[in-house]
Amino acid sequence: MVEAAPILPQTATDAPGEAVVQFSIFTPNRLGRLHAVLNLLGAKNVHVLAITVLDTTECAVLRLVVDDPDRARELLEEGGFAFAESRLLATEISSTEELNKLLAALLEAELNLNYLYPFIPHPNGKSLLAISVEDNETAAQTLRRHQFPVLKQADISR
Repeated sequence: MVEAAPILPQTATDAPGEAVVQFSIFTPNRLGRLHAVLNLLGAKNVHVLAITVLDTTECAVLRLVVDDPDRARELLEEGGFAFAESRLLATEISSTEELNKLLAALLEAELNLNYLYPFIPHPNGKSLLAISVEDNETAAQTLRRHQFPVLKQADISR
């Protein structure tokens, strides 16, 4: 089995400003809204690294991880988009076997998984995952104990 290797060295504890930032953008479910958000960010060189969309009949929630959260925050505010920020865990895996190992580790720690989604880039032949759980600190400790790197915003930013 191939073990996941961190992109950059990891620290034992998470500093508050270093966690991966997720933006949840709330928008009417109308034609072109996703394009408008991505165009707004892309025009100012803010790159979307991970994305998932939850839609309902009347509204949509766009969840994004970007390479420059400070600039993205400014642009979303200027553009009048309603959004919330949260912190996610991000890690890398290289196989379905590693995904199963990661999920087993979270289950062993009795952590509920809210959702997960992949990053768009796949550096070094590995897939990156954005993971939302009920307790980031416990989950980060669990992932490290099971040899999964816990990536910081600086690790994924350009």
